[in-house]
Amino acid sequence: MRTPRPMDTLLIVDDDVSLLESLALHFEEVERDGEPRYHVVTATTAQGGLAAASDASPSLVILDMMLPDRSGLEIIEEMRARCGDAPIILVTAYHDMESTIRAMKLGAFDYVHKPFPDPSALDRVVDRALHVRQLSRRALAAAGSEAEPVQLGDIVGRTPVMQALVKELGRVAAATRASVLITGESGTGKELIARVIHNYSYDEPRPFIAINCSAIVDTLLESELFGHERGAFTGAVQQKPGKFELAEEGTIFLDEIGDLSPLLQSKLLRVLQEREFERVGGVKRIPLGARVIAATHRDLAAEVEAKRFREDLYQRLRVVTLHVAPLRERRDDIPLLVQALLERINEKVHQRVTRVPPEVLEHLRALPWRGNVRELENVLTRAVVLAPGDVLLAEHLPPLESPQPRASDAAGWPDTGPLPTLAEAERQLIARTLTLTGGHKGKACQMLGISRPTLERKLTKYRLVKAFPRGLSSVS
Repeated sequence: MRTPRPMDTLLIVDDDVSLLESLALHFEEVERDGEPRYHVVTATTAQGGLAAASDASPSLVILDMMLPDRSGLEIIEEMRARCGDAPIILVTAYHDMESTIRAMKLGAFDYVHKPFPDPSALDRVVDRALHVRQLSRRALAAAGSEAEPVQLGDIVGRTPVMQALVKELGRVAAATRASVLITGESGTGKELIARVIHNYSYDEPRPFIAINCSAIVDTLLESELFGHERGAFTGAVQQKPGKFELAEEGTIFLDEIGDLSPLLQSKLLRVLQEREFERVGGVKRIPLGARVIAATHRDLAAEVEAKRFREDLYQRLRVVTLHVAPLRERRDDIPLLVQALLERINEKVHQRVTRVPPEVLEHLRALPWRGNVRELENVLTRAVVLAPGDVLLAEHLPPLESPQPRASDAAGWPDTGPLPTLAEAERQLIARTLTLTGGHKGKACQMLGISRPTLERKLTKYRLVKAFPRGLSSVS
């Protein structure tokens, strides 16, 4: 006779009784090899959940963020103490980025939002958490940092790639000595990510020292990094501490690390290996107390393959790797970014541009954004300066790009890819024309050579009324 496999005990803590009963029923019906997989224990308060944790020794905890007596964040550490290595999944109805980072840093396995899109979404998180628990039992679990978080500043985004990055930031902040490599295109905000990691890593303020490895002459970079003694070279009239020394027990951020010369790559590798360094022209060994965070827009794996970057240094730097997605891969964040950037830009240039018409947002979404968030900020700054009132106008934005047709192509379409239908081509032409005119329908009619009633009928036909409302005849 086959011995039944032991069931995993799930503790679910939520003050929504209806949801609690629904989740309990769902998990009690889950089977594995024809047998019930879970034993479910429930509680509706923080105190009840903690008591249940002590009594039931759960394999996993699903913990609501908002409970009537205490919040999920307030009890997560005590819950971990009572549950040992049981993963804790926090659930909430609120999209709070700061709470997400704090939850991950305090040791939550994951952070999910309700209402759940479907039960299988939560099933996947639970399955993964229990699988990781099995694997982690082979090694000693690392203790998390308990530093209080600070403001997140300018990190903006709710797209899946940004939510995943935010979760990783909490975990990385807890590992205060591990080197971090941040990759991403220019303008994606790699230094901002580094500063958030730094701010969440310590209880008290510590130095954050940044240096752009591509912006300093190579012959001076070693002195900038490690400092120099008096007389070490021509012009060294006094002793000068370097960036690594100034960082003390904080963070040294090396931007564009891929631009380091082979000689400095070798010296940096030695510093990371030995956790100490010398000033240029000196003999005293200075211990490295700072955490090293590096960033690059280059593909360092390809640079290693091409023998332009040391593989051993690459491995030292990428203890933890974070990738910041380009703006074109998270276009749904553009409205949030525009709102956040406008607040800062208005304050800087003493303007009050607060209204952004829907067609202007669509225009911004459609731009290629090769310069990413930095380019978006520059584009918005120019548009705010040129705005005649409190409305952002499409006429002050870069024009939308279109494929360059071949000279021999009489139809004006590129010679690759499927041709659009006549209706789709007309829809694209109308939408693009209205975008270029900033929603000015009179100008659009002149450019298209059609009457105003004809334009209104086509807007209805092609479902463009929402983007270009009937009442919007001019935004200039």
